[in-house]
Amino acid sequence: MFKATLGKVSLLTDSIASMAELIEEGIFKIDKSGISLVAADRAMVTVVDFKISSSVFEKYDIDKDHAVGLNIGNLLSVLKRSGAGDRATLDLKDSKLEIVLENASRRRFVIPILGLSQEEIPPVDQLEFTTSATLKPQVLQSGVDDAEVVSDSVLFEAGKDRFSMKAEGDISSAQLELESGNESLINIKADGNVRARYPLDYLKKIMKAAKVADTVSLEWGQDYPMKLAFKAADKISLSFILAPRVESE
Repeated sequence: MFKATLGKVSLLTDSIASMAELIEEGIFKIDKSGISLVAADRAMVTVVDFKISSSVFEKYDIDKDHAVGLNIGNLLSVLKRSGAGDRATLDLKDSKLEIVLENASRRRFVIPILGLSQEEIPPVDQLEFTTSATLKPQVLQSGVDDAEVVSDSVLFEAGKDRFSMKAEGDISSAQLELESGNESLINIKADGNVRARYPLDYLKKIMKAAKVADTVSLEWGQDYPMKLAFKAADKISLSFILAPRVESE
């Protein structure tokens, strides 16, 4: 048995929206602490790690742990039907997930549970990062949007007291620079000068998670995968591991 009611449906909708850009389906693990999912996109370029705490819900009743396979797009389509002031109740029933949206009316949706097998996930927990920076999400969003104007990839660079994003096209370029002391750069830690390039098509999709976040933490290394962690007051954790684009000599 699992049944939970969420007052602020947008918290879940915005999180699922960012995941839906990258993965088609996944296995949600539900336990007393909350709901979580870890999944990789088909190309193994990025890994999604999501968790919403049970404390976010108005009601949260569970008798045992569950593993629920769902089509992410179907789930998002239902959640998007919620309006301002709606409350959503999630209820596992007979191998199906029932979602009831209530406000001025009561609307009921049923999503089938899929018999998915857990796919192999790259061992991202073994990654060792040398560099980290914490930014305001809107600043990172601006850097991604600026870079997309001129290129299909962006170079992240950090030093002792600075952070930058650079993109170069055939005749155009874009650059965002922040130094320690700037209120948009909450902290920076780098061992020397560290550079790595990442694909903008993935970054653009990942940045949809900015809607749920108060801060975004970046961890990476020289030509190394990057971890982007979006957090909102310990209620929601949504992180992505993104493979680098190795520059040609």
